[in-house]
Order: sequence, then C-alpha cells, then structure tokens
Amino acid sequence: MTTTESTLQQDWDTWHAAREEELRTPHGWLSLTALEWLEETPRTIPGLPGTWRTTGDGGVEVTAARPEGLVASGRPVDGTVRLEPRDGLPGALVTVGERKVEIARRTDSYALRVRDPQAPTRTAFTGVPAFPVDERWVVEARFTPYPEPRRITVGAVVEGLNHFPTAVGTVRFTLDGTEHVLVALAGRPAGLSLHFRDATSGHITYGGGRMLKVDAPAADGSLTLDLNRVVNLPCAFTAFATCPLPPAGNVLPAAVEAGEKLPR
Repeated sequence: MTTTESTLQQDWDTWHAAREEELRTPHGWLSLTALEWLEETPRTIPGLPGTWRTTGDGGVEVTAARPEGLVASGRPVDGTVRLEPRDGLPGALVTVGERKVEIARRTDSYALRVRDPQAPTRTAFTGVPAFPVDERWVVEARFTPYPEPRRITVGAVVEGLNHFPTAVGTVRFTLDGTEHVLVALAGRPAGLSLHFRDATSGHITYGGGRMLKVDAPAADGSLTLDLNRVVNLPCAFTAFATCPLPPAGNVLPAAVEAGEKLPR
C-alpha cells in the first residue's frame, strides 16, 4: 500500500467511524418505530397516549391529559396543543418518556414518526457494510452553477409524495474514460449534495440511490469527489422514512462499487 493509499484508508476509517456513531445516536434514523399519517379526524396511535389530528390550516393538534406524560415545547400537555411543522424541515417534537414523537409535514400531508432508543434497528445495529476503499474512486470534477438556483420536484420512496430540493448547477466528471454529469443540490452549510443511482442500485446498494456530500467548489468550479464516501439515505435503514428519489437524469450507467452497501 502506497503512502497515498494508506492516508486515504486512515482518513476513511475515521470518517466511517464517525458516520456509524452518528447513526447510533439515541434518536437518530435507526430509532424509528412508526410512521403514521394524520387526518382531520382525531385518532389514537398504537402505543402512544392522546389523540392526534391535522387542523386543515397548516397545523397539527395533540390532545392529552397531563398524567399521560406527553411533553410539547418543554411543557406537559394538558388539553390541546397546536404544532406547526414546516415542509421539508425537521419535524416538531413531542416527547413521552425516552421516546420522541416527530410531527413532519410533506407537501400538504402530515406524518407522525416515533423515535425510540430501544428500537431493534438501533439496538441490533452492527455497522454499515461498505466497498473496499480505493483511490480509483477519488476523481476530479467541475461544477457549473445555474444562473439562479432552481426549486425542482422529485418523487419519494412513499408513493404520492414529492420533495422540492434546490438544484444549484451540474457536476461533470470522468470515470474509466467516460464523462458523466449530475445535477447538484444545495448542501449544508455551503457545499453540494449529489443524489444518484448507478448500476449497483437495487442489487448491492440501496435502490433509491445514494448520496455524496462535498464541500463548496473552488472559485474556478473545481472540486474533488471521493466516491468512497457515498452514503445511504435513511430509507435504506428503516421503513419509516420518506426519502426523496434522485433528480431526473441522475443515473450513472457505471457500477460505482464504492461507498456504502445495502445495510444488513
């Protein structure tokens, strides 16, 4: 192993350990145990106290008595409390014991997700399998920004839902002599996100595609893509997430045998 390969492996090992530690957090994606869609008619949710409903004007109401143990905005729920989740952002939270109940808005639909540190997907988690690290998958690329960012529509793994990410330009790069172009989404805080499928998707890797997050390009648009750091979206780990699908055209005919594989 060359010095470059050794450094690449060591850096990846550190990054991958941090990635798995993030997944193990008590209320992370591995802790999800339920996804329930709400309507204007109040309903009870199995395993949770109180009743839950949408209001029809952008809010969600939860009704419970104080002894039931629900807490919203730091205060015990004793009566009816209104929450106002925003589309595409982390949901409003209600807690009950060590569980967190997330109220999420997806377009004009509202969902309730339960995050439980004792979820089997979290307690039995043994790590994320990945392809061997290889410097072949570190490639130079060029970012071309759009004149203005574009709000685009993409589907979701849940039929009937849409997501509306912001596309900021294209990233062009070459793999094994073939040039590829991907639509780049706005990343956080100022980087880019590349959400794509490739020839491994649905077989060795998650069918809904994988994501590569990169730092902001240099002033001339140049950037480096380390495909060894391609990761799964949350829906690869749980049936209770509503992940977006890749932008139209973000499909690579090549098999990107790098980054995370399907979880066990």
